[in-house]
Amino acid sequence: MSWVYLLLASVFEVGFTFSLSKAKGVIAPHSYYWYISFLICLALGMGLLIKATQTIPMGTAYAVFTGIGAAGTVLLGIFVFKEPVSVMRIVFITTLILSVVGLKAVSH
Repeated sequence: MSWVYLLLASVFEVGFTFSLSKAKGVIAPHSYYWYISFLICLALGMGLLIKATQTIPMGTAYAVFTGIGAAGTVLLGIFVFKEPVSVMRIVFITTLILSVVGLKAVSH
């Protein structure tokens, strides 16, 4: 169950980075809704990360948390915010995802 908590925490990490990106693109009062979304995602993500680290080693949990968050944020940037795509960018995201899977595979 801890891995599920960790996966959800990573999804909320993508959510708070998405919220920040959306907040900078709009003016008040609409930006306030995105900042509230940021705070909610941040609180849920950190709470789930804390829950996950009760059984998953901290180093592994944090590496997986940030790895999934980084990969998810890059993919969100490509598909939602139309950021540039290059072969090397895809290679490094793939390497990051494989590293996260590898950490899961070698964790006890």
